[in-house]
Amino acid sequence: MTKVLIVDDNVPSLNRLTALVSSFGYEPITATNEVEAFELCGTSNVRTVIAKASMNGTGGLDLCRKIRSASYNGYVYVMLITDYNDQQSVIDCLDAGADNYVLQPINHQELRLQLLAGQRLVALESRDLIIFSMAKLAESRDTDTGKHLERIQEYCRVLAIELSKDEAFEDCLDSQYIQLLQMTSPLHDIGKVGIPDRVLLKPGKLNEEEFEIMKRHAELGGVTLQAAADAYPEAKFLKMAVEVAVTHHEKWNGTGYPKGLRGEEIPLSGRVVAVADVYDALRAKRVYKPAFSHDEACRIIRESSGSHFDPRIVDAFLRIEQKFDHISQQLAECIEPICTEQMCVESV
Repeated sequence: MTKVLIVDDNVPSLNRLTALVSSFGYEPITATNEVEAFELCGTSNVRTVIAKASMNGTGGLDLCRKIRSASYNGYVYVMLITDYNDQQSVIDCLDAGADNYVLQPINHQELRLQLLAGQRLVALESRDLIIFSMAKLAESRDTDTGKHLERIQEYCRVLAIELSKDEAFEDCLDSQYIQLLQMTSPLHDIGKVGIPDRVLLKPGKLNEEEFEIMKRHAELGGVTLQAAADAYPEAKFLKMAVEVAVTHHEKWNGTGYPKGLRGEEIPLSGRVVAVADVYDALRAKRVYKPAFSHDEACRIIRESSGSHFDPRIVDAFLRIEQKFDHISQQLAECIEPICTEQMCVESV
């Protein structure tokens, strides 16, 4: 049962609100002041708070500010109750960091719907954490990948934002698409969970047979994620996750794998992740080579425009290549091998 922390210094009012929240199917926890409430937030795994904006002392506004400045394991959804239906009161609530506000006297249906909205927001964050955990689990079987997934997310985000300025993409690259791409891009190599250790963890060069086995990770990732997408067809992020996993090794000229797709047959998500993944592979240190410089990585990507990569995506990359360099340096901790020698050669 989901916990909801209710904060009000008026005990009769607190009891009424507690009974109401309980009738909605939540587990209410109560506090009569901000000090007690803030402590409960840190010790009771509370993700939803309903607090009276004005109480004796500093009140719910300061409680909200403290919650927003604290480091919790997850996001805390905060609603503030106010007696004043004026613009300044609303501004004060939102400026303190509240997600929403409720007017006195409380409309029961409105409160119920706002609590549901809060649960959806918290669930979305949980979904993101699960996705990233799945990706990290797959990555853990590879050797010393460091912050590869974190870098891929940031590369894809800044590249997609820049690409959205191109009129050819402005209709499809909206904020929701960019958010989904950033969220699902870490799943590009999830198929590696199905690659045998003798191949995935081999310290030397793969032979032809081993490399063919390694290439299967794209299809394996697609099959794994498609099963989830079939079970939850309403989850749009799973559709994109399948695209990313299957197509991030396809090439603009049709020589990639696993399907040999060409040009715009390759989903946009796969084309964007391809540039991000190759850039990170080039910048990574490997057992047989030092990390390539940023300028050298840019040169290789530039020369691969129209063959490996969509030329328009390369153009967008070159316009913001300094942002890639900054991300690479900022998240450079423990950059080590992320693929075998042949995978690296094949990717560029």
